[in-house]
Amino acid sequence: MSIYELDGTGLKHILMGSASFLASNKAEIDALNVFPVPDGDTGTNMYLTLKEAAKAAQEVESNELDEVINAAANGALMGARGNSGVILSQVIRGFANALKGKKTANAKDIACAIEEGAMLSYKAVSEPVEGTVLTVLRKSAEAAHKAADRSSDLVRFMVSVFRQATKALEQTPEQLKVLKEAGVVDAGGKGWVVILQGILYTLKKAEQYELLHDFTASQEKRLAEYTPGNFDSDIMYTYCTEFLLKGSNLSLERIKTELQPYGDCLMVVGSEQLAKIHIHSNHPGLVIETCLNYGALQEIKISNMQEQNKNLRQERINKKTAVIAVALGEGIINIMESLGVDYVISGGQTMNPSTEDILQAVEKAPSDKVIILPNNKNIIMAAEQAAKMTQKLVSVIPTQSTPQGLSALLAYNPEDDLSENAARMNKAICEVKTGEITFAVRKVNINGCSVNTGDIIGLIEGKLVSAGNDMYNVLKELVQKMVVNGEELVTLYYGEELNGEAAREAAERLQEDLDVEVEVHYGGQPLYPYILSVE
Repeated sequence: MSIYELDGTGLKHILMGSASFLASNKAEIDALNVFPVPDGDTGTNMYLTLKEAAKAAQEVESNELDEVINAAANGALMGARGNSGVILSQVIRGFANALKGKKTANAKDIACAIEEGAMLSYKAVSEPVEGTVLTVLRKSAEAAHKAADRSSDLVRFMVSVFRQATKALEQTPEQLKVLKEAGVVDAGGKGWVVILQGILYTLKKAEQYELLHDFTASQEKRLAEYTPGNFDSDIMYTYCTEFLLKGSNLSLERIKTELQPYGDCLMVVGSEQLAKIHIHSNHPGLVIETCLNYGALQEIKISNMQEQNKNLRQERINKKTAVIAVALGEGIINIMESLGVDYVISGGQTMNPSTEDILQAVEKAPSDKVIILPNNKNIIMAAEQAAKMTQKLVSVIPTQSTPQGLSALLAYNPEDDLSENAARMNKAICEVKTGEITFAVRKVNINGCSVNTGDIIGLIEGKLVSAGNDMYNVLKELVQKMVVNGEELVTLYYGEELNGEAAREAAERLQEDLDVEVEVHYGGQPLYPYILSVE
C-alpha cells in the first residue's frame, strides 16, 4: 500500500529507523577520515545527535506532527556533538521550521523541509566549502523538489532523493582535492546518505516495521560527561604528596609499582639519579617511607586537598570571568586547572561533548561572563551553539588543539574583564604550532607521504607530514618541520601509553640533534603518544 503523507506517529518511526540504520553504519563513516588517524568520529557524532532527536520525539505524548518534529529539533540541538552533529541539528531544525503548524506532511512538504534544512546548514558554517555534506544536502533538496513534482508516493519520492544524494556524494572527491588524494568521500555527506537510506528502509517496511532500538528503556552513557569536580565528596585521597628522590640506579618503574597501592594521580618521572614523585594519598607517611629505601628526599610538600578545595571554591565565587575547557588526559586536565580553568568537560578526539554538556558547564560557571576553550576544531561549533543558548555573556576562543588552549590560558587573567581576556587569548593562540604523533589506521598516500596501516605518523595542525616505523625518527622529522622560523621552545606532552623515562630520553635526543630547548610534561591523553607545541 502506498504512503502519501506522514503524521507524528510516522515521523517518530522514521526518526528511530534512520537512527538505527545510522548506528549500524557509523563505524564505516568514522573510517572516512581524510587523514588516517585513529579518531574518526563523524558517524558517531551524527548518530548520537540523531539518537537524541529520536528520543526527544518519542517522549512527546501527542502525535501532532509539528510537536513531534519540534521536540526532535530541540533534542538534536541539545545533543549535537561535533561539527557534523551541529550541521545535522540544523537540518532537523529546518524540518521543524518548514512543517510548523502542519498535521501531516506530503512529498512537497518534505522537499521544502530538506531545502530549509540545507539552507540553515550553510548558514551554520562560517566558511561553507563545496564537496562536503553541505553540497550533498543542497543536491538532495534540488532532487526532492523534482521528485515531488513527479510523484506523491513517499517511497518513490525518497528513492529519487536517495539516488541523487548518492550521486552527489560520489562527486565530492572531484570537488575537494584532499578527498580525492585520500581516496575517500566526504564523511558527513556519507552520514546524510545513510540517514536517507534509513528513512527509505523504514518507509518500505512501514507495515511490519519493528523498533530496532528502545530509546526509552535504556540510555547509553554519554561519551563526554560533564565533570564539575572541586567538591569535597569527589576527593578520595586527602593529601597531595610531592618530593624529589635523589639516589643512584633508581628504577622508576619499580618505584611506581610499589607506590601504586597508596593512591592515585601517581607520577614518577626523572632519571636514575633524580626522580620527581607526585601522588594523591591518604597515607603520605607510607609513601615517604617507601621512597626512603631508594635514596634521599628533597623538597617535600604535603598539601591537604580538601582544605585547598574549600579555599579554591571560595575564591572562585563571583569571578569577573570564568573559564571552562574541554580536555582529555589526566595530566592535561591538571595543567589546565592549575592555569585557572574553573570547569573541565571531559572530551576531545573521539569524545566530542554535546551542546548540552557545554551549556551545563556554562550555567554552573561562577560568573556571568564565561570563556569557553573547545581545544578541538570539531567542538567549536557546539561551543558556539551553547553560547547562544544562555543568558550569560560568553566568548568562545576558537582553540583547535590542546597546545592552543594552554597558550590561551597563559594569557588569561581572572582579574580582567571578558573582552580584555578574549582579546589576549585570541592573539595567544596564533603564536603556537601544534604537532601530534599517532598511528595510522589505514593505508593512504597524501601530502607526499606514503603510509601503511599501523605506521607511526606525525601531523602539524592536523596535516600529515611524516611517517615511519620508528617513533623517535618520526618525532624528529616532525619537530624539524615545525621549527623552520627560528622557534626555540618545544614542549612534549606524553600520552597514557608512554612513561616519563621514554619521553625524557626522546627530549634529550631532540635537544642534541636539533639544538632546541625541550620541556616534557605528562599529558595522559589516549591515542596520541605525543602532543607537542612549538613557540
